[in-house]
Amino acid sequence: MSDTATLHKQDRQTLEVQRKWPLVSGVAALLLVVLGGVLIAIRQFKVVPYAVDQEWMDELYEHRTPALEQVALFFNWFGAGIVGVFVVPIVILALLILFKRKWGAIFFLISIVVSAALVQILKNTVDRPRPEQILVTADIGSFPSGHTANAATICVVLAIIINRWWVWALGGLYTFMMLLSRNYLGAHWLTDTLGGLVLGAAIVLIVWAPLAHRLHRETLRKRDVPPAPGVPES
Repeated sequence: MSDTATLHKQDRQTLEVQRKWPLVSGVAALLLVVLGGVLIAIRQFKVVPYAVDQEWMDELYEHRTPALEQVALFFNWFGAGIVGVFVVPIVILALLILFKRKWGAIFFLISIVVSAALVQILKNTVDRPRPEQILVTADIGSFPSGHTANAATICVVLAIIINRWWVWALGGLYTFMMLLSRNYLGAHWLTDTLGGLVLGAAIVLIVWAPLAHRLHRETLRKRDVPPAPGVPES
C-alpha cells in the first residue's frame, strides 16, 4: 500500500475514532481519578496511608543517594514552577505556531490549561497530606501530582500531534521519570502520581475527541497529501 493510500485509510479511521472511544475513555478515566480522590479523602480520617503507598515510599527511602536526589531535583525544577508551568508550555506553543500547526496549538493550549485547573481543584478539595520525609518545598494537597499530570498532558498531546512511535516512547519515559522523581523526593505518594498520570491523559483524550479530524487533516496538509475521497474537509 502506498504512503498516500495509507494516510487516506488513516483519514477515514480518524473519523471513526473521533466518533467513538476518546471522549468515553477520557471521561471514564477522569471519573476514576475523582473516585480515587474521594476514597483518599475518606481514608484520611484514619490518618494512615494505603499499604501500597507506604511500602513503595519505604523502598525508595532506602535507596536515596545524593546523585539520585540531584536527578530527582532536576525533574522537580523542570516539571513545575516558572519553567514547567510557563516556559516549557510557551516554547511548545510557539513551536506549534511556527510550524503552522494551528489546531495542534489549540489542542495543546486547551489541554494544558484544563489539566492544570483540575489538578488544583482536586488538590484543594481532597487536601491530602504529603509524605513526612519530603525533600522539597511544596504547596498543600498531595493528590493528584501536578508534576506528573503536566508531564502526561504534554507528552500525550505531542505524541498525538506528531504521531511517531519514538515520540510515544520518549514521552512515556519522561512521564515515568517524572512520576518516579516525585515519589523519590517524598513529594507525593504513589497513588498521587498515578492519579496525576491518568488525569493528564484523560484530559487530552476528552479535548482530542472533537478535534481529532481537524488535527489529522492538518497533518495531511503538512505532508501535501490530498484528502481521501468521500471524507469532508472539516
